[in-house]
Amino acid sequence: MIDRRRMSLSVLLITVLSGWFDVGGRIMAEPPSGNAAKASFSSDEALYHEIYRPQFHFTARENWHNDPNGLVWYKGEYHLFFQHNPRGIQWGNMTWGHAVSTDLVHWKQLDHAIYPDEHGTIFSGSAVVDHHNTAGFRTGDEAPIVAVFTYAGRFAKPPKPFTQGIAYSNDRGRTWHKYEGNPVVDNLAPNNRDPKVFWHEPSKRWIMVLYLGQRGKFTILHSNNLKQWKRVSDVEFPNGHECPELFELPVDGNPNDTRWVFWQGDGRHLIGRFDGTRFTPESEVLRGEWGKNCYAGQTWNDVPDGRRIFIAWMAGGRYPGMRFNQQMTFPRRFTLRTTDDGLRLFAYPVREIEGLYRRKHKWSDQPLSPGEDPLEGLQGNLWDIDFVVEPRDARTVDLDIRGNRLRYDVQQQTLSGFGKTAPVAATGGKIHLRVLVDRTSIEVFANEGRIVMSFCYVPDLTNRPLKLSVTGGAAQIEKLEIRALRSIWSE
Repeated sequence: MIDRRRMSLSVLLITVLSGWFDVGGRIMAEPPSGNAAKASFSSDEALYHEIYRPQFHFTARENWHNDPNGLVWYKGEYHLFFQHNPRGIQWGNMTWGHAVSTDLVHWKQLDHAIYPDEHGTIFSGSAVVDHHNTAGFRTGDEAPIVAVFTYAGRFAKPPKPFTQGIAYSNDRGRTWHKYEGNPVVDNLAPNNRDPKVFWHEPSKRWIMVLYLGQRGKFTILHSNNLKQWKRVSDVEFPNGHECPELFELPVDGNPNDTRWVFWQGDGRHLIGRFDGTRFTPESEVLRGEWGKNCYAGQTWNDVPDGRRIFIAWMAGGRYPGMRFNQQMTFPRRFTLRTTDDGLRLFAYPVREIEGLYRRKHKWSDQPLSPGEDPLEGLQGNLWDIDFVVEPRDARTVDLDIRGNRLRYDVQQQTLSGFGKTAPVAATGGKIHLRVLVDRTSIEVFANEGRIVMSFCYVPDLTNRPLKLSVTGGAAQIEKLEIRALRSIWSE
């Protein structure tokens, strides 16, 4: 029998001995010179069904992955590129992995898209569909998909500054060609990186937001053709760090009243206005994540129904003995809503999760007293839980998931779990929790997604029950729906 505690310590020891940390705190290992070799994927029957493999969150077939990159929709497919190490289980040899989905739920991993070259390894970036062929890359019937990425020149032989490059595909992302004129943005500051590019229709230009490699420092550039870029303004973001995003959202669903969100790596963001050149914040720095495991998120370009859909790296989740390392969050839809505190960003699981629903357990208008557990006997590891409760006389409301407790403190109006605490005010005397439970992760969306908490964990494989309880007095369950989910890999 495998001693999993010893294996976990071994993985950690290997990480410490074989790597170091970059300025963003990510584990790093020296890549080989030249292009990375292609991965040799396993094909045995256990693939995607390993004991710690998430069953409805994206993971690479094998080896390390981190940031989502190049999120774009084209002709019925959502493209998910991602930072990937083709050669090993730890960070290194950064290459763009690639997967596609027709529903944001079921993913098919394709061949790697963009490999390192003489300019450096391939760090994070974005992708667009060049519908108007502004770059002149089109050769056939398909509109080019253009990827914009960071060349991490520190890992070139010999080392070079960090720059930005582009690559293009004329066959719906299946094969890729780097632009011969790379880099398209020379070094602006040490370690400048993570370009997010999008088309700004009012100005008829491409916009790039770029981290300048120093906390709090970002810049905005624009281009007519994706090849030549002009720096037009800077953005000061207190303590902001890498992986910027800039996107527009309607206020309360009104397309005639919009604001822009400037987002960076850890989920903190500013709400304001953007005129095609300059971003003007109208809010203080706001928090978008209250858990432990959500970083470097990005949103999809060109989603046809207009939704702003987000996915992030669940940074820090490591699973002993597995052939893969790390996972993504489940995709979320962003909305911007008016609250008593001003405009706030809300995040909620995309509706496509409903395609995974199996059986449903439901309770409504039911009192819950200390010592009672309406979920007694309910076991499993894949759940979508939707819960509205009126705490009334209860001191705490506790949802235990496979031995991990989420606790709502009624007096403090806080939600706690895995050592993290978030403010969750009762609305109309009630709290609303949506909880996604996978084999190795728990994502919590409180009060329709105003507060989000993301967690990874290594489960006790023998502990599968769900439990619901209160202390101090009785509460009233308004609605409790628990849906068992099927695996995305079983099909």
